[in-house]
Amino acid sequence: MTYKSVLQVLDANQFETDLTEAADLCAAANAHLSVLLVKVAAPLQFGDHAGLSVACLDMRMDEFEQLDKAVVAARTKLKDVGISFDVAGEYIETAWDNNLIGERARYADVTLIGTGMDPALRTRFIEGVLFCSARPVLLAAHRQPVTLLPKKILLAWNSSFESTRAAREALDMMRNAESVQVVLVDPTAASRRNGEEPGADVATYLARHGIKVTVDRLPSAGRRVEEVLNQHAVETSADLIVMGAYGHTRLREKIFGGVTKAMIEAPIVPMLMVR
Repeated sequence: MTYKSVLQVLDANQFETDLTEAADLCAAANAHLSVLLVKVAAPLQFGDHAGLSVACLDMRMDEFEQLDKAVVAARTKLKDVGISFDVAGEYIETAWDNNLIGERARYADVTLIGTGMDPALRTRFIEGVLFCSARPVLLAAHRQPVTLLPKKILLAWNSSFESTRAAREALDMMRNAESVQVVLVDPTAASRRNGEEPGADVATYLARHGIKVTVDRLPSAGRRVEEVLNQHAVETSADLIVMGAYGHTRLREKIFGGVTKAMIEAPIVPMLMVR
């Protein structure tokens, strides 16, 4: 997939750093940047007669003004960058933010989510893309800049539907990369899952697309899968981790934890996630 339209979802309260990174990313990839600044409404407060309190109404008017100022500031900043862009603002209730983000994401090739926002809000935005758009999400990280032109890619592989979709989504990226590592953690040889030689089948598939691929089968040695993946990505200087997301349900991941949840909460290397 060639990414020519990038949606960036930002918290209107704090967006300057993430916006700069997105502009640099789109300039390098010659892609259009669609910025969506989101202001999540404060909880409603009711007065003595079951109507909205005056203080609540005043607060919401202030929030509308803050959003308008953020939109103007973002447009002003991007005018000097020299890229194709558009900027919009949305004032939304917490209960509807997932659906809104997902609906917007359907009309972009990929949605970029930065690190400069409240962690809970960031997670909701990510889940909105993954569950409501049928599009991939690109997650920035603190350690290094995010890019649409990675030279070294780590493909996290477990033979699941989700990892299969991720590999297919990232074919163009991997074809243009200098190297791709297919990484399996504690793989088990089984003809109905990983094959007798785990990773060989997907490596052959990628090689037919002209991708320079190697297979790394890593033991967890008692560590969590996300720890193994992140450490290997750092040790091999990977620019991007490509992985399937939410092989289990969101409820199961929230209660028991999971690789997707852990990778989202502590981004070490930029990630392209697909569900």
